[in-house]
Amino acid sequence: MLFGAGLGIPVPEELPILAAGALSQEQVVRWWMALAVCLVGVLSGDIVLYWVGHHWGERILEWRMVRYVLSRHREEALKASYRRHGVKIVFVARHVVGFRAAAFLTAGIARVPFGKFLAADACAALVSVPLSFGIAFFFTDQLAAVLAGVHRVERWGLLLGMIVLAGWLGIMAWRKSRVAEDEAQEGASREF
Repeated sequence: MLFGAGLGIPVPEELPILAAGALSQEQVVRWWMALAVCLVGVLSGDIVLYWVGHHWGERILEWRMVRYVLSRHREEALKASYRRHGVKIVFVARHVVGFRAAAFLTAGIARVPFGKFLAADACAALVSVPLSFGIAFFFTDQLAAVLAGVHRVERWGLLLGMIVLAGWLGIMAWRKSRVAEDEAQEGASREF
């Protein structure tokens, strides 16, 4: 799952990392092995994207699915940014969900040296992966309370969203009726 998420499949990487941390706390898997597998899974998808961009990037950029994620404008902006801040972009992109796959693909296209790419990506992964893993590992026993809190917030958020939607629809209906009244009055005054 982490490998696929690294390739750009819209699955949050944090979900399997959190699951691995929780399973480690419950002693279903060994923590050091689960953490290592998470790091390898995260980095392997990123490396594949880099190499694809490096070797076939110009041809892949013409694919419809890639253009959906990486428009020409975004591609040019990324290439210009890589010329100035390549390593920093790779480090930050590791932590930005919708930007990650496009940024790593573009790192290969922009010919960022592989050693620099791997070092920046690995350093970023060594920050985010153990942090997510550790949160799940140390707070697994409180997971039921956290989920109950999340569900409570979701319910209040849904209620608030419905109230805002109803208010917006009411305002739109009121505006439309006002416009219709104004048009009717204008039509009546033209007849006289």
